[in-house]
Amino acid sequence: MNRNDVTEKIIAVKVAKGIQWADVAKKVGLSKEWTTAACLGQMTLDAGQAKIIGKIFGLSAEEQKWLQVVPYKGSLPTAVPTDPLIYRWYEVVSVYGTTIKELIHEEFGDGIMSAIDFSMDIQRQADPKGDRVNVVLSGKFLPYKTY
Repeated sequence: MNRNDVTEKIIAVKVAKGIQWADVAKKVGLSKEWTTAACLGQMTLDAGQAKIIGKIFGLSAEEQKWLQVVPYKGSLPTAVPTDPLIYRWYEVVSVYGTTIKELIHEEFGDGIMSAIDFSMDIQRQADPKGDRVNVVLSGKFLPYKTY
């Protein structure tokens, strides 16, 4: 057994029982975005969180322990994503990445936006021309230090 096996079991139970990620997140007490990432094997849960997830998805004590192991982060099977939705994010970075970099550096200076001290919010935005996906990414600015 490994972390991928537990992730696959979580997904299988989610599909079989019609579980929604937002409902899981409410029970865990964290955002749907972070909770979903954790259930998909990209975040580390503490013992209490793992127990809640274990109860929801019928995980054994051993499987719950795997949820508490620091994962190998990065879940894409290929360097260039082939899934159409994920590819669109790749396209956004390919087209707008230099613009994002330039504007962050102009506003903040030389540094990066953290993906560790980070939050994300994904919401549906109603629009008569077709609903829109509203994604807000918020990461702490980390300047490069001189030494």
